[in-house]
Amino acid sequence: MIKTVAIVSLSSGIQGESFVRHELEIGLRRLRAYGLTVRLMPHALSGEAYCRAHPEARAADLLAAFRDPEVDMILCAIGGDDTYRLLPWLFGHDELHSAACDKIFLGFSDTTINHLMLHKVGLRSFYGQAFLPDVCELADEMLPYTRQYFEELLATGTIREIVPSKLWYESREAFDADRIGTMPAAHADRGFELLQGGAVFSGKILGGCIDTLYDIFDGGRYADMPVLCERYALFPSEEDWRGRILLLESSEEKMPPEKYRAALRRLKDAGVFGAVSGVLVGKPMDEAYDREYREALIEVIDDQSLPVVCNLNVGHAAPRCIIPFGVNAVVDADQQRITFSSDL
Repeated sequence: MIKTVAIVSLSSGIQGESFVRHELEIGLRRLRAYGLTVRLMPHALSGEAYCRAHPEARAADLLAAFRDPEVDMILCAIGGDDTYRLLPWLFGHDELHSAACDKIFLGFSDTTINHLMLHKVGLRSFYGQAFLPDVCELADEMLPYTRQYFEELLATGTIREIVPSKLWYESREAFDADRIGTMPAAHADRGFELLQGGAVFSGKILGGCIDTLYDIFDGGRYADMPVLCERYALFPSEEDWRGRILLLESSEEKMPPEKYRAALRRLKDAGVFGAVSGVLVGKPMDEAYDREYREALIEVIDDQSLPVVCNLNVGHAAPRCIIPFGVNAVVDADQQRITFSSDL
């Protein structure tokens, strides 16, 4: 059972800005209602400008959270776009390797990079939720499907099974204090949808936000990102992908279909699709480009035998489940479930 949670701002420092103070207070109150001790790491509330200017401080918070024997869970505040800048401070002298230990690490979006960092040092992690987007939800409670998986992780330290949500929610247009107590618009959801290949496949899941994965190879957002990622060998080798399941979900930027194709081509060129046992695809926010993304997957992968399952409730589209990385998973699209073993 989780007793102490450390909150870190590894990407954006927005959590420290005054205009989200009402969300922060909601989230802290909810965590403490679970009986948790909450530790806001030293720079978790430093704000956007400071966090952007000081990647070494963000890295120091992560290392301190791992080194603190009382911390059971490291919870990311939110994503962002530049957590790759922590690489020299975490791998320059094997700092992360020496500090890392088996603790729960939970985050998504740009935190994809942090998940790959932990994978590199041999740690499992959990993908799909974060503090501000989920625990600080403006409705009277966390969204029910989201809360179900968050509470399971708190109580058991793992996730045993994922099934689809019956609902999906439109993205909020405003997060002001006058929106407290309101629910986002909801729609009936369709469950896991098999795009191609066999309905049952297995492997350890790895991946994350396709926008972030694309930036590992393309310097359009940050020219030095591909350079640093290559220097520290962040992206797993083709052999490392062998037999794994690739998770892909897309961000609030609602990547245009042609850019989505380009991202898939980068992954194909890296040998990912030839190595993995299957692909899981998260529901796009507001279902933007859902049909176009599916067409791109079929065209770029160009192998109808590779299983692809779409419409998972994970990542940027609410509500969100939590997916364990680094444990054996069995996907059964016919039975509408993904199950996880306790074996690493």
